Amino acid sequence: MKKTMQWLYDNWMKATPFLVIYVSILLWLYVKEQNYALFLIWMQTPLYWLHEFEEYICPGGFLSFFNQNMMRCKREDYPMTTVGSFWINIPLVYILLPLSGLLSHFYGIEWGLWTAFFSFLNAFSHDVMFLIFGRKYNPGLIVSTFVNVPYGIYMIWYFLSNHLVSNTVIVWSIVFGIMAQASMMIYAFAFLVPKIKREGLRK
Repeated sequence: MKKTMQWLYDNWMKATPFLVIYVSILLWLYVKEQNYALFLIWMQTPLYWLHEFEEYICPGGFLSFFNQNMMRCKREDYPMTTVGSFWINIPLVYILLPLSGLLSHFYGIEWGLWTAFFSFLNAFSHDVMFLIFGRKYNPGLIVSTFVNVPYGIYMIWYFLSNHLVSNTVIVWSIVFGIMAQASMMIYAFAFLVPKIKREGLRK
């Protein structure tokens, strides 16, 4: 069991290019024409996988960038490890985002608008990092800037301009999107930063 989990920790991200292509084709063929709003919600998942592909595979190196720049740690493989990355990404991107698509299908598209706000905020953070760290490339920047940010804006515009959800749903979608993004930031700065300070690894 331990070896299996370690294999997952090291290799989960390698499935992203295949999942992006396969799921996107299915959504384009079977969802887009039937329910365009639902299609927009579902597409947030493969587009986030594409974002992860840039972060972890091509060119990859996000953990090293995060540890040495965001965390200002002397080590590139710590405090955010492959284990931590797994338990952050799998519940959110492989479970919660698809679950949002399912809930939107069975109970109404209002269940999916939060994904646009989350995707926008998460992607925009890469643009902020680009500016903070002296216009230095960070893994995930290209897909964030040219795919996730504009797609998130377009999805929000489409829902609002077509009056597909109530103002209450919009407010709660913003709140939930912020909470999803904030959960990762809180983990990093409230738990990981004090940890490396205690261990004397802070630059």
